[in-house]
Amino acid sequence: MTFSMCMIVKNEEEVLERCLTSFAPLFDEIIVVDTGSSDATKEIAARYTDRIYDFAWVDDFAAARNFAFSKATMDYIYSCDADEVLDAENYAAFAALKEALLPEIEIVQMHYKETSTTVLNAKSEYRAKLFKRLRTFIWQDPVHESIRTEPVVFDSDITILHCPSGAHHRRDFAIFLKAFEKGSRFTKNLYHTYVSELYKCGSEEDFARAIPVFTDRMEMELSADAYSESACVLAHAYRVKGETAAFFDYALKITAGGGCSEMCCELGEYYLSTGQYADAVFWLSHAVYGTQPVVDIHASGDKAFSLLSEAYAGLGDDNMAAAYRDEAERWELPEEL
Repeated sequence: MTFSMCMIVKNEEEVLERCLTSFAPLFDEIIVVDTGSSDATKEIAARYTDRIYDFAWVDDFAAARNFAFSKATMDYIYSCDADEVLDAENYAAFAALKEALLPEIEIVQMHYKETSTTVLNAKSEYRAKLFKRLRTFIWQDPVHESIRTEPVVFDSDITILHCPSGAHHRRDFAIFLKAFEKGSRFTKNLYHTYVSELYKCGSEEDFARAIPVFTDRMEMELSADAYSESACVLAHAYRVKGETAAFFDYALKITAGGGCSEMCCELGEYYLSTGQYADAVFWLSHAVYGTQPVVDIHASGDKAFSLLSEAYAGLGDDNMAAAYRDEAERWELPEEL
């Protein structure tokens, strides 16, 4: 079997050579789609491939990736970002996978490990990275036969290191808002990612700008978790804007249904800001011990512990304040989602 690597790039001179050096020997062709670089990105790419294409950027990563995939000619396609790195151990594992890959496998998932800050709720997660270019449709079942529509997915042991040179949230927030202003509604996964980035990287202004997006989403038919994460964004935005009535409107809707760690933290922060420390302790304890997070694991971990330390300090309980401060410092992300 043969293998293509497809990339979309823009101004990646700082990381591109590192990426291509670690991946290139594994592939029969490398396709680089440039979306408007003004640095040496294309010159670096040319050292590894002559399959370099220009694509006018339209604020749509999916469109650019689809264009890149359309240029591939091999059996399988690896979708690569310029800030990915494959170390020696995982290079060997990837090479072994190529030799052992069964033709019926259509998607290979790999561990995607963050080396710096992350919007994930763990240090790594499985991501679909290798795709069969052409799909064969297979009939199944001995009677009342049907076409298999679910892809055959293989969970590999390969770990891809994500080593970004900087944060991309400013770019991402701009794309979210521009798409919404054009009338787009997003997939469940993209809404979830937007919320994750807001909680990890968003400023007060970013939350405020997201209000129309998530107000609109609340009008849709949503799962309980999707409803909760949207309400959490709106509650946070209105709390920091000082619009208390709107804040409690969303907070009460979620807590009446059982609550989540994020909303309990929002309530805890509200009561901290008003000097009502006992109420803050109640809600922050509930964030850790009585509820689960829907998007941000920190809301039931180090964030809640830090806020509990503040609340107990406000009550004059130095022992509990120190204990929760220690809990916050010891807390770590789990290894895997």
